[in-house]
Amino acid sequence: MSLTFLNKRVLITGGLGFIGSNLARRLVDDGAEITLVDSLIPEYGGNLFNVSDIQGRVRVNISDVRDKFSFRHLVQGQDFLFNLAGQTSHLDSMADPFTDLEINCRSQLSILEACREANPTIRIVFASTRQVYGRPEFLPVTESHPIRPVDVNGVNKVAGESFHLLYSDVYHIPTTVLRLTNTYGPRMRIKDARQTFVGVWIRRILEGQPFEVWEGDQLRDFTFVDDCVDAMIGAAENDSTIGKALNVGGVEVVSLKQLAVQLIEAAGVGEYTIKQFPQDRKKIDIGDYYADASTLYELTGWKPTTSLIEGLRATVDWFRPRLKHYID
Repeated sequence: MSLTFLNKRVLITGGLGFIGSNLARRLVDDGAEITLVDSLIPEYGGNLFNVSDIQGRVRVNISDVRDKFSFRHLVQGQDFLFNLAGQTSHLDSMADPFTDLEINCRSQLSILEACREANPTIRIVFASTRQVYGRPEFLPVTESHPIRPVDVNGVNKVAGESFHLLYSDVYHIPTTVLRLTNTYGPRMRIKDARQTFVGVWIRRILEGQPFEVWEGDQLRDFTFVDDCVDAMIGAAENDSTIGKALNVGGVEVVSLKQLAVQLIEAAGVGEYTIKQFPQDRKKIDIGDYYADASTLYELTGWKPTTSLIEGLRATVDWFRPRLKHYID
């Protein structure tokens, strides 16, 4: 339990989504007063069932981060803002780039302007993505790696995190940017691949269907959601992270075929087939990626602690009796 958040007012955008709802659950136990903001647009992952067990302990505001007028009111009096709202699908960003621009770029500037005008001392943690680096020139990827995104989503996330760092530097709004990588766990989106392909694999296994592994030799690291939440809390608690963009990584590096084998082991059932990478996705795929998160460790003491097999087993076991709430 962290005393940092006891009786503190915390605003979480994307709060009914995967990471936001897990973060809310942790902070409620720490004694925080939580307001969750979510648009509940079907494509973006918000799900009221994600907070069904804590619904009496959090305040839910159904609002779109693109609405600058409501957000100016929402940030007033808040001690912390975990800014997790975003459009996460790389393919959708290419098919509908202007919506991605509105949510991942323009809305971020609007949120920061609301903070500057109404609450300039609010402590912010902004969720960015490994996608900003593009195709790695070296591994593991450190924060010094060139920023060279390969899709519209990555470009707009670069802009979003740049706005946060700028407002931290110029207006002294205390802000930390975290670059997340392949977060998975209970409450993730599994009905499609808009959030992560791992969710689709889990859905197929639980429905008794084989899942597809595209090529399979690519290397990745994966962060269990509890470890991701720990990283966010650690960043918010440590002023040494203010004004920095920091990597969040996983415990181990595996190929996608190794991931598939571990997932089947965790579920106790399942099979997969190897397929060629679809051309529309291959054009914007980044290839091998795994992060060096040593800077975050040096500043906060954070390290991921959940092994991949443990995390996969916990995720499958959580979804098995709740599947209907995530695919209907």
